[in-house]
Amino acid sequence: MTDPQVAILMLGLFIFLIMLGFPIAFTLMGMAVGFGYYAYFDGRRMWRAYDRAIEEGAGFFEQIEAYIGAFLNNRIFDLFVNQTYSVMANDVLTAVPLFLFMGYIVERANIVARLFGTLNIAARNLPGSMAVASLITCALFATATGIVGAVVTLMGLLAFPAMLRAR
Repeated sequence: MTDPQVAILMLGLFIFLIMLGFPIAFTLMGMAVGFGYYAYFDGRRMWRAYDRAIEEGAGFFEQIEAYIGAFLNNRIFDLFVNQTYSVMANDVLTAVPLFLFMGYIVERANIVARLFGTLNIAARNLPGSMAVASLITCALFATATGIVGAVVTLMGLLAFPAMLRAR
């Protein structure tokens, strides 16, 4: 198959699997392994291992074992393991558990709610005091976490009901 045909097949298979309800992460991972296997596939190596087993006088099960061993001896599996290891060895990913721990501590200590309430009281003489308190709280919490989505979600859950009550 030519490269454009493989790309169209990949796109069609991706859409089909997503429509079936498979999770996107597993769909992409499975397609990467499958099409990578296809890219590095060498059928001659499988038959050579099988023929070598026959020449050595191996029994039926040894012949099948040689054929399956050659079938699984594809470079994509080595690449898959190496890529997984390189992601796990990344020094930046050591921060992920610490961010989770910090989020847990902040949530359990109710720090953001108390900060929002304190800033709301401090800015109550200003017009739009809740908006000012929300903005400052978002700026401080976004600086601490570095994750914008968490701040948006948290402030939506925290500030929106307070703003509706103050209306």
